[in-house]
Amino acid sequence: MLTHALKSLWNRRFVAVLTILSVALSVALIVGVERLRDAARESFTDSASGLDLIVAARGNPVQILLATVFGVGSTGQAIGWDSFEMVEALPGVAWAVPISMGDNHRGFPVIGTTAEYFEHFRHSGGQALRFGDGGAFAAADGAVVGAEVAARFGYAPGTVIVNAHGAGRVAFDVHDEAPFRISGVLAPTGTAVDRMVLVSLAGFDALHARPETPPEDPFATAPKARASPLQDGSGYAEGDADQEDDHRHGHTHPTAARAAGTRGPSEHSHDAEAHDHAQEPARINAVYVGLTDRTAVLSLQRTLSRYRGEPLTAVLPNLALLELWTITGTTEAALRLMAWAVALAGLLGMVVMLSATIEARRREFAILRSVGANPARIFGLIVIEAAILSLAGILTGIALAAVATTPAEPLLAARFGIRLAFALPRARELALLVAIFCAGLLASLVPAARVYRTTVADGLTVRL
Repeated sequence: MLTHALKSLWNRRFVAVLTILSVALSVALIVGVERLRDAARESFTDSASGLDLIVAARGNPVQILLATVFGVGSTGQAIGWDSFEMVEALPGVAWAVPISMGDNHRGFPVIGTTAEYFEHFRHSGGQALRFGDGGAFAAADGAVVGAEVAARFGYAPGTVIVNAHGAGRVAFDVHDEAPFRISGVLAPTGTAVDRMVLVSLAGFDALHARPETPPEDPFATAPKARASPLQDGSGYAEGDADQEDDHRHGHTHPTAARAAGTRGPSEHSHDAEAHDHAQEPARINAVYVGLTDRTAVLSLQRTLSRYRGEPLTAVLPNLALLELWTITGTTEAALRLMAWAVALAGLLGMVVMLSATIEARRREFAILRSVGANPARIFGLIVIEAAILSLAGILTGIALAAVATTPAEPLLAARFGIRLAFALPRARELALLVAIFCAGLLASLVPAARVYRTTVADGLTVRL
């Protein structure tokens, strides 16, 4: 029966090939949507896997996550350096890395940070950053580029680059007067880090330093006393004495210490820990935080939310990602619906093809019945033909998805940092393919039932 079915399809090969292609296109679309969804989620999860908290100015957690980890958009407001020192000094904080943004290099985001970034940042389930060439920057004009940036422009250690103010490909002001020299190229990570240019925080801040404050206007209203973030039993409360704030934090205020020509204990402690705080910026955009005990993350988040020095948001990357998937869930559902609509169209085309050929094959079926084939055998012949068409369409669709991945992968990696590497179908994809195959068999029951009811006389009767 299988041989007869193959020969029958070969005699109608043109229509059969069109049917296989219609099924294959629907399979390729379904597999492509699933792989794009999985690759996007894996890329986002891998990029943020090594962070316990992201502290930034009060704002939307998803926006903060996209801006600080993926270089998409901005955090909005910046936060003061005092807030960074407060976060760094909190009990349970193992490390804190400052992050400044706002520049781009030929369309790629530029991140101002310290050398501790390369020591503490983790990706893809806890993997440390590795250098493919060179090392971390040590000078104020140092820069480290991701693997994709280096490959795109042919950068290597020693190359001098110039950044521009603005996000994406928008450049408001090219900083020709302050170039950076590449000290290292990171090994590929498959995350957003590959698409970043990381520069020294000291150099980044010097580049954006505002001019000196103009002389005080004698007619201006006297400034109000600044509220000091003092801790009390319920969290953080208002105060008006910087000295008490310094006492609570256990160090002399850096500004006051420098004004007196001395160094506070905080500066000594930072030097002892080898932190690159020689150039303390006035404002930064965010702080990456790693904890000694991750179970205390919610407690620390509540503490930071009550900090009254300035409004802060402590973002849990995993929760922000869940919120992001909720937002994109509607789009994913729409893409899946479209893919299944195409699959339904392909299966209907197969039903139409099989039904249309029944009239042309009336004599064939009558001859088979006359030589001993019972109705069940004819019924099975139609179902086998449908199974062959469905299986051929599924295999062709998988091949089309693999072929389409080759040109799409560099584009998606360059634009969105999403890697679409070729891989065998996963469990979820296999389940979808089995569902399509079963749907093809069910669709064949309609023309098969018509053939089952056909008698020998019907096949030999000439119809006008």
